[in-house]
Amino acid sequence: MTPPSKIRNIAIIAHVDHGKTTLVDSLLRASGNFRENQAIAERAMDSMDLEREKGITIKAKNTSVHWGENIINIVDTPGHADFGGEVERVMKMVDGVMLVVDAYEGPQAQTRFVLKKAMQQGIKPIVFINKMDRPHIKPDEVHDKVLELLMELEATEEQFNAPFVYGSARALWVSETAESEKKDMTFLLEKIVEHIPAPKAELEGSFEMLVSNIDWDNFVGRVAIGKVTRGTVKMGDRVFLQGKQPGDKPTPIKVTKVFQYTTLTTSDSVEGGAGDIVGISGFEDVDIGQTVTGAADAPALPFVAIDPPTIVMQFAVNDGPLAGREGDHVTSRKIKDRLEREQKMNVTLSVNDTDTAGIFDVSARGAMQIAVLVEQMRREGFEVLVSRPMVITKRINDVICEPFETLYIDVPDDYLGGVMKTISERKGRIEDMNAQNGRTTLQAYIPTRGLIGFEFELMNLTSGHGIHSHLFREYAPHAGYMQTRSTGTLVSTEAGEATSYALDTIQERGKLFVTAGDLVYDGMIIGENPRTDDLPVNPCRSKQLTNFRAAGGDKGIQLTPPVKFGLERAIEYIAPDELVEATPKNIRLRKRTLDSNQRQRERKRTEAEIESAG
Repeated sequence: MTPPSKIRNIAIIAHVDHGKTTLVDSLLRASGNFRENQAIAERAMDSMDLEREKGITIKAKNTSVHWGENIINIVDTPGHADFGGEVERVMKMVDGVMLVVDAYEGPQAQTRFVLKKAMQQGIKPIVFINKMDRPHIKPDEVHDKVLELLMELEATEEQFNAPFVYGSARALWVSETAESEKKDMTFLLEKIVEHIPAPKAELEGSFEMLVSNIDWDNFVGRVAIGKVTRGTVKMGDRVFLQGKQPGDKPTPIKVTKVFQYTTLTTSDSVEGGAGDIVGISGFEDVDIGQTVTGAADAPALPFVAIDPPTIVMQFAVNDGPLAGREGDHVTSRKIKDRLEREQKMNVTLSVNDTDTAGIFDVSARGAMQIAVLVEQMRREGFEVLVSRPMVITKRINDVICEPFETLYIDVPDDYLGGVMKTISERKGRIEDMNAQNGRTTLQAYIPTRGLIGFEFELMNLTSGHGIHSHLFREYAPHAGYMQTRSTGTLVSTEAGEATSYALDTIQERGKLFVTAGDLVYDGMIIGENPRTDDLPVNPCRSKQLTNFRAAGGDKGIQLTPPVKFGLERAIEYIAPDELVEATPKNIRLRKRTLDSNQRQRERKRTEAEIESAG
């Protein structure tokens, strides 16, 4: 068994797309843990299909590199703030972090977020300035910016004197300084062993481990992952799972398996020792943040404080006319079980029942986090209705407050006017502005509400050249009414199959979301109306057949290709009175109330209430 002095536990943190997962690939290759002829997928740590498609890390995952006598446990963390909870909870597993920074872009907003969490835990960083093979790099400027960031985050003297390493994870080289000789990736492994402290763990004494992650194994079920802080554990041991609240009775558990995470596989280890990151199975029910001990009367370990969620969305059973045709799991019980299972795996997500049966409130850090969950559910065969994201408001000193964020934007100068106008429409306030080399960097203070749908608008305004990131700042007084969509919709009044004949006349009124042959129903949104009101249309109308040939009636109908929404875009596009119907095969937009007469009555009632209140 490896002694704690030969173990290093390190988390790799960075902004989205600065090269964390590629760096983990490079370290795995450098460690000599693969055969020469072994085929390894690129970004091997991105095990979820969604991670590979989006090119981002969503779940924190751990592996270990056996290098010489040392074991280096590496945790790959997400860089997106919506998945910040993944970063917060793994901080209890590691003793050091490697901050990866792009040599051109420098530290970004999400870098600040994840690094702040590490600094608060007193964890020592190593800084790796990546992508040194890119053109127009500014390593010296980036070095200074990282030091400024460490000062802002009130780093201790030891944290501030962090070692810097330069290199390219993709090109497999590192160097001591920006100009010095290039070395292979084993130099980085040497730096980790030299500068990251060994885990504070006691070999002697009763077993103790804080659960920082949960995995699932098809043979033994739930697996609790964490760093062993004292003692050892092996298969067949009797351990105790401490209660979630003080005073809860501990649950006795028989350990059915101990897992060790080596390179890209998990191995059934004989024994897990102090300082190592291991997985233990044998639990019926275990949550992140609980403590597993060898003695029933042992105290529970403190868990890291998790930032509260700021966004809530409603999940509901699909009650549309096409319900049950495309998915396997359509009942409220199945949906609730799936959401509760996700809640156990993700500490930042919370699921609550509403007053209406079959509707659940799901709270999270951001719309992207919930969109990823809906996409996973779609792929697993679920059908579900999802509402537009709403911010969680709080009453502070009798004032209604909503979450505000700091928004960082980098855009070419040509597009600056349009971007500033959009920020202003979304109740944002510019705080800082810097122009350099034809690009302008903005910092704005904006309600979280104003960021829903902002990414898509920024892409359109800047022809894809705008870069943005945001960070939760505080709860402040409500900013007032905000309109983020200036268009209405084309709503179907009939159920059936859309025809070319009907769509040909409808497309003159606006953009279409469906094409000929698509199934539609009463209350389904089939297009966008350039005006602000909703327009009822009949997409199923067919040409009346008569004995008379119409003049020019034989010319072919040319339909404009429909606008196809991805799930994230659909969720951000819909208005509060609309829903997204997500099934394994389709994403449809619809009104909450399908019956057009009932919708009209509800609108009149709302208008009457507004008039009487005025």
